[in-house]
Amino acid sequence: MRTMNLGRRPYADVEAAMRAFTAARNAGTEDELWLVEHEPVYTQGVAGKDEHVRAAGDIPVVRTERGGQVTYHGPGQVVAYPLVDLRRLSIYVKEYVFRIEAALIDTLAGFGITGHRVRSAPGIYVRLADPFGHAVLAPASVDPFQGLGKVAALGIKVSQHRSYHGLALNVDMDLAPFMRINPCGYAGLQTVDMKSLGVRASWHDVAALLATHLQRRLAA
Repeated sequence: MRTMNLGRRPYADVEAAMRAFTAARNAGTEDELWLVEHEPVYTQGVAGKDEHVRAAGDIPVVRTERGGQVTYHGPGQVVAYPLVDLRRLSIYVKEYVFRIEAALIDTLAGFGITGHRVRSAPGIYVRLADPFGHAVLAPASVDPFQGLGKVAALGIKVSQHRSYHGLALNVDMDLAPFMRINPCGYAGLQTVDMKSLGVRASWHDVAALLATHLQRRLAA
């Protein structure tokens, strides 16, 4: 898999390039991993509901082909787009999502942060009271997000066994735009970044480690 660092780019340009790459590839096309930092934008998945965008203000809202609801991309966030032939890997979408989440957990662990999965809510979460503790999450009786913050979001699209769109890990952001939406469709869900958890790391260091773990988890 070839890794490409695209720098800071508008979302619409990269999204169009992803679709073009996916449409043009064939069985022999090498998989690619694109790393990018986006200008501020809200993106809506195919099932996205307008009511989850509560106050977009001057931040554009772009509808996309990915799964999921609304999320925010902006400076200080590592966005990774694995453009992968799942048939070549002999895996299905559920396994692909599991591997991406595992790479995110591995990356956070490299900075001492313990990431968690929440059933039926793709992405990675941290225990706000103890983001560095290793205790497993207790089953939630009412609110599955009680005491949790979301540090990484996931939204993918698979067409003819070829994946595009991807994942976003919050490193050192202005988190205020998340308060103007219901992140991923969940009202009141708190969004955090690595800095707010007490970890200072550069965008480039986090991107490099995430790329390493995605390469390993998505190796044929």
